[in-house]
Amino acid sequence: MLHLAAPAASTFDNSLWLMVAAALVLLMTPGVAFFYGGMVKAKSVISMMMMSFGAIAIVGVLWVLYGYGLSFGTPLIPHFLGNPFDPNNLLLGLSSLIDVGKDGAMTPDLGGLSFVGFQATFAIITVALISGAIADRAKFGAWMVFAGVWVTLVYFPVAYWVFNLGDGWAPAVLKVNDFAGGTAVHINAGAAGLALALVLGRRVGFKKGFNAPHNVPLTLIGAALLWFGWFGFNAGSEGAVDGISAIAWINTLAAPAAATLGWLIVERIKDGKPTSIGAGSGAVSGLVAITPACNILTPGWGILLGLVTGAVCCIAIEMKYKLGFDDSLDVVGIHLVGGIIGTLYIGIFGSGIGLLDTGSLRQLGVQAVAAFGVGIFSFVMAYAIGWIIQKTMGFRIKNEDEVAGVDTIVHGEGAYELEPSAV
Repeated sequence: MLHLAAPAASTFDNSLWLMVAAALVLLMTPGVAFFYGGMVKAKSVISMMMMSFGAIAIVGVLWVLYGYGLSFGTPLIPHFLGNPFDPNNLLLGLSSLIDVGKDGAMTPDLGGLSFVGFQATFAIITVALISGAIADRAKFGAWMVFAGVWVTLVYFPVAYWVFNLGDGWAPAVLKVNDFAGGTAVHINAGAAGLALALVLGRRVGFKKGFNAPHNVPLTLIGAALLWFGWFGFNAGSEGAVDGISAIAWINTLAAPAAATLGWLIVERIKDGKPTSIGAGSGAVSGLVAITPACNILTPGWGILLGLVTGAVCCIAIEMKYKLGFDDSLDVVGIHLVGGIIGTLYIGIFGSGIGLLDTGSLRQLGVQAVAAFGVGIFSFVMAYAIGWIIQKTMGFRIKNEDEVAGVDTIVHGEGAYELEPSAV
């Protein structure tokens, strides 16, 4: 049979795919809301979901005002920070990406604006992921302040370091491979989640098994939306319709599927029963781990990565009970640990750059520098921001309000209001 090479995709095709991928990634943030919302108490599910929708609101605005410029603008500080005031950036909608003629007619840059929109969704979901670490006990107003400050001082610079291929220190200087955000998204969010969990302290009555998920189907819906959107997250990061986006797509199928199996096997051995929450968490851990590596692994190595990550993360989520920090919904055990595993795995199994192919540990070293550099920076900054908010406006609700229910106290609503019975 004759096999013909596929024609090169046009700028229109690539931009169309990038916009579709951006929509898929934006859907992941409501997916996070469902995933987290099902696992909290019934009287704090609105609070949990509102933190995700709040992230869309605050980060979406800040990205257009100056976030894109800080993350992808011409260097303000070479290798570290972009310039939001450069006229080529999307400052207040006045930029070369939206050329406005003397007659007022706009000539938008299709490819440039598609990329701006795609990257905005990464900033949004990174912030939303953090919220799971402080479920059941955070003030919404304080969360919104934290989200705005943290995304400005931490995410936007880190995005420049990792995603700015031409000048960021990670890809341009060290040659780190982080295709879709193992460091910038997952390690970044996981480290920040750990910091906030320490700042806010433990929930009332915190111990193993004290707070069972109130709505398991809701969590599984969230996991499904996350997996669906993640194809845009990973395959869209190529910015083109080509072989790399295709291998990223296949790895985004295989690795989380294997991670689900790895998690369930360990859960069965450890606890006696495989659970649906374990299946959803295992899939997410595999998605996290394959994110930085989906462009550089053959599917076989992607499956191995998934199996290892699912098993390790299943064990890692138990560490919060031994160490005494209350990471409510396992942001640390899944996103920080999974992100580190996936980022370091490249240094050994990455095609053409890892230890197995080159005989050199150099790539493993640079992957470790990026992973731990971003993690330490995010932890320190998130702790400082959270501590200041806690000491000024207050970040954690009162213990009695936590017991009464965050939804009623903070939002004046209940998730499951039933009509009173007729007398």
